[in-house]
Amino acid sequence: MNDIILKSLSTLITEQRNPNSVDIDRQSALEIVRLMNEEDKLVPLAIESCLPQISLAVEQIVQAFQQGGRLIYIGAGTSGRLGVLDASECPPTFGVSSEMVKGIIAGGRTCYPSSC
Repeated sequence: MNDIILKSLSTLITEQRNPNSVDIDRQSALEIVRLMNEEDKLVPLAIESCLPQISLAVEQIVQAFQQGGRLIYIGAGTSGRLGVLDASECPPTFGVSSEMVKGIIAGGRTCYPSSC
């Protein structure tokens, strides 16, 4: 990756330390689960602010399906594992073919259980 891309990626909020959890290693179990619960409460609010973009993505995916297309998740590490997991849930949950939704993880199947 070139320096411009790396610098751009390093400014994403997802790549920053959460100031609320910097001392999580010094907290009690109860403090940790309370913190996790408080942080989890932020998720619906974040999603709510993105509903127009999410609905547009859903509409585009549906249109692709109607034209014979597929949904393919591609990722490395945890994001790859989550893509594979979500893709594997689509056939039983939505009754779609396993060929319709695929998950691909960098490094292949050997990287499912642990980092490669």
